[in-house]
Amino acid sequence: MARRFIVEADGGSRGNPGPAGYGAVVRDAETGETLAEVAEYIGTATNNVAEYKGLIAGLRAAYALDPEAGVQVRMDSKLVIEQMSGRWKIKHPDMRPLAAEAKAIVPPGRAAYEWIPRERNKHADRLANEAMDAGKRGERWQPKVPPGGTLAAGAPESAAPADDALAAPAATGAPAVGWGSADLGTPATFVLLRHGETPLTPEKRFSGSGGSDPELSDVGRHQAERVAVALAARGTIQDIVASPLRRCRETADAVARRLGLEVRVEEGLRETDFGAWEGLTFAEAKERYPDDLAAWLASTKVAPTGGGESFAAVTRRVAASRDKLIARYTGRTVLLVTHVTPIKTLVRLALGAPPESLFRMELSAASLTAVAYYADGNASVRLLNETAHLR
Repeated sequence: MARRFIVEADGGSRGNPGPAGYGAVVRDAETGETLAEVAEYIGTATNNVAEYKGLIAGLRAAYALDPEAGVQVRMDSKLVIEQMSGRWKIKHPDMRPLAAEAKAIVPPGRAAYEWIPRERNKHADRLANEAMDAGKRGERWQPKVPPGGTLAAGAPESAAPADDALAAPAATGAPAVGWGSADLGTPATFVLLRHGETPLTPEKRFSGSGGSDPELSDVGRHQAERVAVALAARGTIQDIVASPLRRCRETADAVARRLGLEVRVEEGLRETDFGAWEGLTFAEAKERYPDDLAAWLASTKVAPTGGGESFAAVTRRVAASRDKLIARYTGRTVLLVTHVTPIKTLVRLALGAPPESLFRMELSAASLTAVAYYADGNASVRLLNETAHLR
């Protein structure tokens, strides 16, 4: 006789649309044992999208455990249950591809759908809120119950996600964006512009938010004008947001004058505070603070000497600004004028890349990078370190 699973799923949005996440739990129907937990922060989305994403993730987790098993789905979303049961028509265009995806996971006849009151869906609701909380911190939710039903080794019930985790959708339960994906509407597209050169740039000195706040050099001002001309020719930028630091505001102003736009300042886009290393070259920092520098390179949780900012702290800050800007500029193309670390952080989060990828990307002064953010929480990197406009 085939196994039977119970899938309880939920999703939520803090704003509807707003920062959203889902959670799902798979149980053995006979014993009640928890076999798997899945949850993800999905960026800006509606409650209904988050609920469908939770259903998809729960079905996929059940299918991975046993493709032949029958599944009883229990959710407190009347909409999802009635639509998946075929009793209600699916009128909203955002729901149709999600419902089709859910139906394709478990073959017809092996899945049944049951509405339950919210108080009976507390496990999935908790997971969804944990995922949203993790996303707010710039982290990725970590399961405590891996597939198979055993509590993760060394993980107490209240274990928090690691600081080094990424705030990006996982492969499980998240449809791919790009070729063959559903039409999710016009994404929020961030064109990421690193500021032009300052006197510190060619000397490769640490230049963060805790130093002298240098202005652009003559070369940097020329670069800003060149990128302004290039962006005006493209004609796609609708809004401009900049770091509060002088070099970014000067670069943004050059583009704004050319495009006839205003510049909004976003504090979360500032560069890392490099503490006592501000103004030093890497070699000078290594000579003066060898142990501190080695520890910093080995862990994103370690801050520079003298009370600087760790990369984990920067990730949380940048992820929070990202979510705020996605919600504000849904469907628009926005120029974000910022620095090396925020741009690399946005790229690595979009790719789901590990923290060490920060040291494996090149970003030239006045270079352009682009990331598109879709309604289902997925991201697509479109461009990286383009400098053709400077040649």
